[in-house]
Amino acid sequence: MLYIWLDLFLQESKPISSASERLLLVYMIAVLLIVSALVILFFVVFQKRKNKLLLDKFKREQEFQEEIAKAQLEIQDQTLKNVAWELHDNVGQLLSVANMQLNVISKKIPEDSSEGLHEIKDVVNKSLKEVRSLSKSLNSDVIQNIGLVKSIQNELDRFNKLKFFGAKLQLTGEAKHIDAKDEIIIFRIIQEFFSNSMKYSQANNLSVNMNYFDDRLEVNVSDDGVGFEMGTIEKGSGLINMKSRARLINADFSLDSRKNEGVSLFLRYYY
Repeated sequence: MLYIWLDLFLQESKPISSASERLLLVYMIAVLLIVSALVILFFVVFQKRKNKLLLDKFKREQEFQEEIAKAQLEIQDQTLKNVAWELHDNVGQLLSVANMQLNVISKKIPEDSSEGLHEIKDVVNKSLKEVRSLSKSLNSDVIQNIGLVKSIQNELDRFNKLKFFGAKLQLTGEAKHIDAKDEIIIFRIIQEFFSNSMKYSQANNLSVNMNYFDDRLEVNVSDDGVGFEMGTIEKGSGLINMKSRARLINADFSLDSRKNEGVSLFLRYYY
């Protein structure tokens, strides 16, 4: 536009004959260039400031959501601890007392009449072991003490004993140190997958593959159940909630499923 305007100006104006007229022309061009530069500079600064404000707003919203998620996790974790203590201290104690009373009764009745009593004792003993195992999996302090791999193996052993499905763990590489809080979140994500598999999958087999690399841990969990269409997942479901937990530890997370092809979870965590 500037060059077109100058061209028209030169064509329509009288021939420039004096130095003062030439100087005036140069001055006008300089003024136009300065004004144009100031307009462009103002626009660039305005855009940068606008983008910065939008970015700050996005960061604040993200931090707010992360704080809410952390608070929810802390509440859930404390609730699970309380349930674990109740199971161990109350239900576990009651089953222990019942087992002792059965032992006393078994000594007072003839051996040939105690067959049914032995079966009851076996059920009580199995229930006691299951309660203790379940209380350990719910208590984050226990998870921190025994570590991520052992905690997952305990869960799989429990599934095998209860015959929910055939469960196995495959470990590749040497286990690395993981921040204690992050370790609990990883375990809770995997535990959530286990819970959904038990409730909905109708699976026969469940597998966990943990691959330790120098800079990251990659976890693959899958079942061979009925699966589902990804578009049918409800936003409030446990499967969706796993994503928010993964974001808290900056882990890559993906979930894949197809009808009658099972469900698979992938988690990548950098140390």
